[in-house]
Amino acid sequence: MTDVATPQTPDTTEGSESNGGPLDFLKRVWDRIDTTNALVLPALALASALIIGIFVIALSDIDRIQDGDWGGIVTTIIDAYRALFEGAFFSLKGFNETLVATTPLLLAGLAVAITFRAGMFNIGGTGQMLMGGLFSVWVGFTMSGPGILQVPLAVLAGMVGGMLWGIIPGFLKARAGVHEVISTIMLNFIASSFVLWVLKTNAFRREGRQDPISKLVDDEGRLPRLFGFLGRPELRAHTGFLIAICAAIFFWWLLERTTLGFEIRAQGANPHAARYAGMKPGFLIIVTFAMAGGFAGLAGATEVIGTQGRATQTFAGGIGFDAIAVALLGRSTPVGTVLAALLFGALQSGGQKMQVETGVPVDLVLILRALIVLFIAAPQLMKFVWRVKAEGATAGPSFGGWGE
Repeated sequence: MTDVATPQTPDTTEGSESNGGPLDFLKRVWDRIDTTNALVLPALALASALIIGIFVIALSDIDRIQDGDWGGIVTTIIDAYRALFEGAFFSLKGFNETLVATTPLLLAGLAVAITFRAGMFNIGGTGQMLMGGLFSVWVGFTMSGPGILQVPLAVLAGMVGGMLWGIIPGFLKARAGVHEVISTIMLNFIASSFVLWVLKTNAFRREGRQDPISKLVDDEGRLPRLFGFLGRPELRAHTGFLIAICAAIFFWWLLERTTLGFEIRAQGANPHAARYAGMKPGFLIIVTFAMAGGFAGLAGATEVIGTQGRATQTFAGGIGFDAIAVALLGRSTPVGTVLAALLFGALQSGGQKMQVETGVPVDLVLILRALIVLFIAAPQLMKFVWRVKAEGATAGPSFGGWGE
């Protein structure tokens, strides 16, 4: 019996893909993008916010709209975005201000991100910052000695102050089932009132002042300026930025290279399975909030001994709440949180130049930040608008229910 060779049909799948042209190739690459990636969804959210910002800028110039000066409106839009990014990155002073704004945002963002990864929500960044700053400024104006000793002690004191304040909601949740959202919000008010009272005492209040403001931190106790060698006092960026970067590296190492980090992630993914596997949820909750408080305390320390040189009741500003947006935009990942903090710092720094040069209100920055967070919280909307195909994309961190 003679073997008859069966003709083989050539496999043209790969060849047909290669013959589709560059546009088809790019489309295939885009279709395969996984929107659960830590960079894709934030990038789409940022792009969407900037596009909507175009219409906001246009509507802010009512006179030109009434005159039908569409060319002038386009010029205003281009100039506004140009000034926004030039003021943030393309001048030495602007870049310095970006780093100054980024430093506390990054540290406070890590304080929120680590609780997100554990399936919890830390709204207490403001209170933890205040307590960390209070501890740090006390060391800053009471100690006398070389900066090589005074500065590390002040930074360490700030971290300890934040950790002690962060342990409280962790303990309440682990032992009494108090939801962390309620406890951290209330602790923000308590911390603010406590700091106000302390700053009015003779031990803290600056001589000759009746308002609640602390004594000045000694020059030896201030964080060194990053560009101090240039001899330009207006360049305010300090080594707190390097501390923040080191904290982000530690955050990555903790989550990805340690048993404790694995347990924190397991607790966030499925607390019931983590408990069944022998992990101790109460311990993990307390430790997570302690580390979150430590990050926020460092943010407070860098503000009082790096940027401001003294403490007030409001030195934390809105950083504690902006940190929530930073963690959401960064998808609670180390790299994402760094980039998100840098973006928010750039918007804050560049917004000033945008207003001065173009007259566009700096409130546009607040609108952009709000839109970014809104779009981050709606990944399905982003996939629909941008026609991105992905399976298994989620809205971000999930949180336990009340009393869990």
